[in-house]
Amino acid sequence: MNAILTGGFADPSTQSAHAFRALLEAMARPGRIFTVAGAQPPAPISVAAGVALLTLTDSTTPLHLAGDADCEALRGWIGFHTGAPLVPAEQAQFALGGWEALQPVTRFRTGEPSYPDRSATLIVELDRLEPEGARLTGPGIQTEARLSLPETAAFRANRALFPLGFDCILTCGARLAALPRSTTVEDA
Repeated sequence: MNAILTGGFADPSTQSAHAFRALLEAMARPGRIFTVAGAQPPAPISVAAGVALLTLTDSTTPLHLAGDADCEALRGWIGFHTGAPLVPAEQAQFALGGWEALQPVTRFRTGEPSYPDRSATLIVELDRLEPEGARLTGPGIQTEARLSLPETAAFRANRALFPLGFDCILTCGARLAALPRSTTVEDA
């Protein structure tokens, strides 16, 4: 029970502001890796995923937990710290899990032509997050960026839906990067 009550921001107003700024910067600069701090979520999720959950979800934000992330400890932690309702993938505004657990990504909302913002953001837990691998181009990237992605085909298919599609926050340890739907992804 004690683990559920701990691990949130110690100074919520300041730490959430710093985290929100890092998440905004990551979305604005796809492929750039940022370090965040302040959350100590229960296993198996990373500090960066915990920071993203504390910053982006609340009692009005439908959240889907996939794979190992769908555990009693994390459900309790989210319930206490954010109150985000846990929902099936098709109803989620945010989803958290490893890449394999989030498959098929086609089940997540991609928005509607009149409301492309009614889409999901996937918080993808990775074993490694490095500035190498797939080539990224598009808005927010001066020439190109490189990022270690779990695959490229799903991100290319997602880009083909633009302005519809899902957005991604990639997390590993205390590091995160973003991959918005507007980013073009090519194999290394």
